[in-house]
Amino acid sequence: MKKTTLLDRRTPKDSDLPFWKTKTLAEMNPAEWESLCDRCGRCCVISIEDADTGALAWTDVTCKLFDTNACGCSDYPNRKKKVPDCVKLTPKNVPKLDWLPPTCAYRLVSEGRDLFWWHPLISGSFETVHVAKASVRGQTRTEGRLKIPGLLKRLTRWPEPLAEPPRAWAKQKRGKSPSRPKQRTD
Repeated sequence: MKKTTLLDRRTPKDSDLPFWKTKTLAEMNPAEWESLCDRCGRCCVISIEDADTGALAWTDVTCKLFDTNACGCSDYPNRKKKVPDCVKLTPKNVPKLDWLPPTCAYRLVSEGRDLFWWHPLISGSFETVHVAKASVRGQTRTEGRLKIPGLLKRLTRWPEPLAEPPRAWAKQKRGKSPSRPKQRTD
């Protein structure tokens, strides 16, 4: 007797849907998991939690490995060795991490929501995360030797990403077929 799997129960309509709409985070393969990262860099920004209220305040300070111009980790494969308190995202911990930005694809998929227009899996380009003002590229400094008093001077309010592509970008992209983003291999 053939064992029935979740994939066998999909309707033809489901097979046309992208993986993030048909799989849970736990069901994704490593390439799918890594492709969810839009490289906005907001998860690398240091936040401060108010001990009384639990509210998070965001800074413009990032982990020492964050490359603000490239908008990514400068040593992704070794990040846990070099920054022991770096949190590796997992299907189990994503729902519990309140510091993940509300636009984070891992958070969105965990909550059963869809990705935004600017996500590389939708747009076909990693540049759209920056066009939409969803990233921190070029707007941060690394933590260095900053302690809490120094961090308190670096509090910032990150803007909401654009709800729609800017007209100039949409015109530029019209007629061109988007290239799919490359998968992270590190």
